[in-house]
Amino acid sequence: MEAVFSSARLKLAVLFLLTIRLETDVTEAMQVTSSGPQTIQKALGETVTLGCTYTLGPEDTGELDIEWSNVSPDMTQKDQLLLSYTGGLTMRYGDPSVNKRLKFIVDPKQGDASVSLSNVVLKDTATYQCKVKKAPSVDMRKVTLNVMVPPTSPTCWVEGPEEKGGPVSLRCESHQGSIPLSYTWRRESGGAIPADAIQNPELGELLIKNHTDSNIGTYVCEVKNAVGKGQCKYALHAYNPTNKVGIIVGAVIGALLLLLLLLLLIWLLVCCCNKRRYEKEIENEIREDAPAPESRPTSRNSSRHSSLRSVMAYRTHPGVQYSDVRKQLPSVSESAHGGIYTGESNGRSQPNTAGGQASLNYDNRFGYAV
Repeated sequence: MEAVFSSARLKLAVLFLLTIRLETDVTEAMQVTSSGPQTIQKALGETVTLGCTYTLGPEDTGELDIEWSNVSPDMTQKDQLLLSYTGGLTMRYGDPSVNKRLKFIVDPKQGDASVSLSNVVLKDTATYQCKVKKAPSVDMRKVTLNVMVPPTSPTCWVEGPEEKGGPVSLRCESHQGSIPLSYTWRRESGGAIPADAIQNPELGELLIKNHTDSNIGTYVCEVKNAVGKGQCKYALHAYNPTNKVGIIVGAVIGALLLLLLLLLLIWLLVCCCNKRRYEKEIENEIREDAPAPESRPTSRNSSRHSSLRSVMAYRTHPGVQYSDVRKQLPSVSESAHGGIYTGESNGRSQPNTAGGQASLNYDNRFGYAV
């Protein structure tokens, strides 16, 4: 029986020694000891430090190999190597716009493989991995960097006429900044924020349902995110309510006056158009009543013809006796000039072959020789 107990005690002792040996091996093996935050948030343009400190075990006798890489969000894709330290040499890989801003803070073989990334931009947002290898041990650490835009100074305004007894909404908005943005209203002067006021931290609204003189004062709105903040101020007033009845009456009277003015303008336009149309009709009637002038053949003796036309066109007056010009125009034969005038009933002129000149005859239609 004692032999059985002795054998059991021996086995327990061996198992205990093996457990201690394993724990000692794990403790003495190389491991990354950085204890900083796993997620780092930085503002655009700042410099970030990605920590990676490590300790070596007594059995870690191989060559030191350190790698910093950008972890691909797609598990099927390889990680992108950025910076390495092997055999005492530092090597850079990948996008030059990134690796030229990435460097080791101290000599990596001194137990600190931390790096700094300067002037961070939005596309630097990623998960970075530090891997330390020294055969036969290997360990790694991942750090997530989130680059954000700080909020700009917000704009404060009020929605509503700031009248007593009515609702007033104080609003605040930042036009630039990475989400999530949080808005907070506080009262700078005049006391605390009204107890019945309702704040909306997402929309930046402070709603006062029943505005009174006690709410007069300066209010401050502060907007912030993980990397920055900004603020604006608004001086709130309280005015007496406007006379809405008077406004309505004035609006109605103004609308009626405008309508009357429009009707007057239309009436003036109609009168003007009618007047122009009447004047055109009168002109057309005058043109239709006037007889067209009768064409007359030309004569060589123009002065005589003109005097005869003036006599024939002259209107007679009562009580005055006139002599007929046509009776005083006998047939004349001008042998000296070769022109012979003979009166004929048909009004045609016959050529005088004797003198070689054309004879002129008296025309009853015109009252003179042609």
